[in-house]
Amino acid sequence: MRGLALLLLAPALAFAQQPGEYEVKAAFVHNIAKFVEWPAPSSDGNAIQLCILGRNPFGDALAVLDGKQVGKLSWKISFPTIQSNLRACQVLFIAASEGGRLVPIFDKLGDAPTLTMGDTEGFAELGVMVNFYIDENKVRFELNSEAASRARLKFSSQLLKLARIVKPRRAN
Repeated sequence: MRGLALLLLAPALAFAQQPGEYEVKAAFVHNIAKFVEWPAPSSDGNAIQLCILGRNPFGDALAVLDGKQVGKLSWKISFPTIQSNLRACQVLFIAASEGGRLVPIFDKLGDAPTLTMGDTEGFAELGVMVNFYIDENKVRFELNSEAASRARLKFSSQLLKLARIVKPRRAN
């Protein structure tokens, strides 16, 4: 377990100066993707599509992903709108600006094997699979494995050990 923790933090530790919050989150996006099992290969044979939906909170911090690989795939970053084909995204980061549109986003995704991520309080309970939060000035993450299972995605046991596990909110 300690090895996985170091792997998740390694890109953040490699910076000469203290990395910013979104540089750390970009590194987490990369490393978490390595510990997810998808049901089928990417539609683009050599890329893993990271889509940022809504107001991009990362700014230039996504540059840390340039040239990085997940298995044999390299990151390709795009900025779709809700009208786009979101099912083409292997990883979909849903910005806080889209918090009021989670239901239509999930409707568009359907059962696509898309790993959803965010960093907004309550997102994991509402169905986002990976949600980042700050605890004691450190970036941490929570997982909604039920949402991942519905999309036919599987989190590694090592990843599950490091995360706060969240159960979806049930409608009354």
